[in-house]
Amino acid sequence: MLTDSKISPREKAAILLISMGKNYSAKIYKYLTDEEIEQLTLGISAVRRVDPETRDSVLNEFREICLAQKYIFEGGLEYAKGILEEALGPERTGELIQKLTTSLQARPFDFFRRADSDQILNFIQNEHPQTIALVLSYLDARQSANVLSSLQPELQLEVVSRIATMGTTSPEYIKEAERILERKLTSTGTSKHNMAGGIESIVDILNSVDRGTEKHILESLEKEDEELANEIRSRLFVFEDIAKLTGQAVQRVLREVDNADLAVALKGATKEVSKLIFDNISKRLQEMIREDMELMGPVRVREVEESQQRIVNIVRKLEDEGEIIIARGGEDEVYV
Repeated sequence: MLTDSKISPREKAAILLISMGKNYSAKIYKYLTDEEIEQLTLGISAVRRVDPETRDSVLNEFREICLAQKYIFEGGLEYAKGILEEALGPERTGELIQKLTTSLQARPFDFFRRADSDQILNFIQNEHPQTIALVLSYLDARQSANVLSSLQPELQLEVVSRIATMGTTSPEYIKEAERILERKLTSTGTSKHNMAGGIESIVDILNSVDRGTEKHILESLEKEDEELANEIRSRLFVFEDIAKLTGQAVQRVLREVDNADLAVALKGATKEVSKLIFDNISKRLQEMIREDMELMGPVRVREVEESQQRIVNIVRKLEDEGEIIIARGGEDEVYV
């Protein structure tokens, strides 16, 4: 069922967020641009009353669009069309597919998003670093992290540098890259430049790679471009940064951490991190952790890094969920 044609897309978005409630809406806001936030906020403020039929119609349309996107991602347009026609009928399916086609065609390297990371690696590892950087910029951060981790160390550094300093990329260059990779880029229908890469892109990727790869890349990048390395590092959270957390935040994080991981991670922790953690656990648990650390003996560096990375992932997850705050603005940043 379609919503009233008199309702604008902005009004539909406002009704959707109002219906979802402030907690979910706040999470969505984190992924929007300043302009989108401004437009949505104006839309929400303009809504005075929403009747149940209009609300249900908007929610149903949103659900149908989400389902259509899911099916298209899983098996392509024909696969999605077949399933949706059985559920919604050919007329409604046609409307949904037409609505989504333009946005789907504007996404470069769609084939690689559905591919296995090993397949992507085999396909692009011998390409020019700029081509690799371009592809990784458009992929899911976890996919890109897996590919980046498997590249040769010297190639990792060059690719990271190119992603971080990549600004806009012309459609012509994207088409040429996909031609080289034997895939056709669907037309964007515009001469505008597409945004890819940049600091935020590489931060997303490095937040997903293993601890060893992250350390190697940042240390190597620092030798080539210290300013860029510092800017990237300032936006990342690494295990040593636990020392910057409040005691309350540390206690919240430790509730999610496996004691075995904690013991291994502390084998390679700084004095500051160790002290902060031990200060925020019970004496009984302190004794247990110290005993475990003594009994386990020497531990491989990789095992320590993996345990530390799992704890860092918990910290980042809790920050994303708004349960803790990580100060990233230096000593001058104050929360009230």
